[in-house]
Amino acid sequence: MSDNCTAVTEFIILGLTDDQILCIILFVLFLGVYSVTLAGNLSIITVIRNSSQLHTPMYLFLSHLAFVDIGYSSSVTPLMLINFLTDKISIPLGGCVAQFYFVATFGTAECFLLAAMAYDRYVAICNPLLYSTSMSSGVCSLLLIISYLGGCVNSLVFVDCLLKLSFCGSNKINHFFCDYAPLLKLSSYQDDLAEILPSISAGSVIVITVLIIIISYIYILFSVLTISSTEGRSKAFSTCTSHLTAVTLFFGTLTFIYMMPKSSYSTDDNKVVSVFYMVMIPMLNPLIYSLRNNEVKKALRKLINMKHLSS
Repeated sequence: MSDNCTAVTEFIILGLTDDQILCIILFVLFLGVYSVTLAGNLSIITVIRNSSQLHTPMYLFLSHLAFVDIGYSSSVTPLMLINFLTDKISIPLGGCVAQFYFVATFGTAECFLLAAMAYDRYVAICNPLLYSTSMSSGVCSLLLIISYLGGCVNSLVFVDCLLKLSFCGSNKINHFFCDYAPLLKLSSYQDDLAEILPSISAGSVIVITVLIIIISYIYILFSVLTISSTEGRSKAFSTCTSHLTAVTLFFGTLTFIYMMPKSSYSTDDNKVVSVFYMVMIPMLNPLIYSLRNNEVKKALRKLINMKHLSS
């Protein structure tokens, strides 16, 4: 860093667009999306907590997925909404690091939770007689601890690298939140570890969780194919369709943004994909699990009827 260069202490978030009319349209759109995200995921948590028939490992993981989706979306959406209404939004370096920490923690926890849910479906379909012992409360608690601890460890790797960077010169982040790649681009980093270590950490999380999901579903597929009746096969696999849809959406976009060569897509492409998996998917998950799951729909109707009777 040169002596006559002032160290950057705050950053300006450029957001999605400069077009004022488009900003208003996007504000209304994403305010609606965020409202549905909060309402949908809070409803999932409330229904599961208040319905005794949903007190099973699958729905325990689903309630935590809903909690993580709220945290994930809330880490970026409020700031993005404010950005649509103001000409310039600035955030101190500490705030930027804190925002990315929560984004990385909740995002990583979602990867592990989706893997835990795949393992749960594997045990339920392939080893139903051992389900109560294989998915005991102790095992479920351990899987949840691993999910959140894995999220914290992965985000700390990124944050540790961020705190070692020095920033001088431009302080404009060409994104709608404090993402690691734009911050790295603004820094005057000399050490390649700032690029390599986070990539290894995030890549390891994606590879491990995707492998668990793929292996679980390979066993599930072979197990379902051994069922003689078509109705039995359909019933067995129907419990997996919601999870498979959520996995495809989440890991599909993650793969695009982290595995594609950097030269093959622009910053604008990065923004669009980031909006989808950080803002849209947390809204879609409760819809996927409620619309495609009869048990959740029945429990929701029962809870609504009880509310009406009590009022």
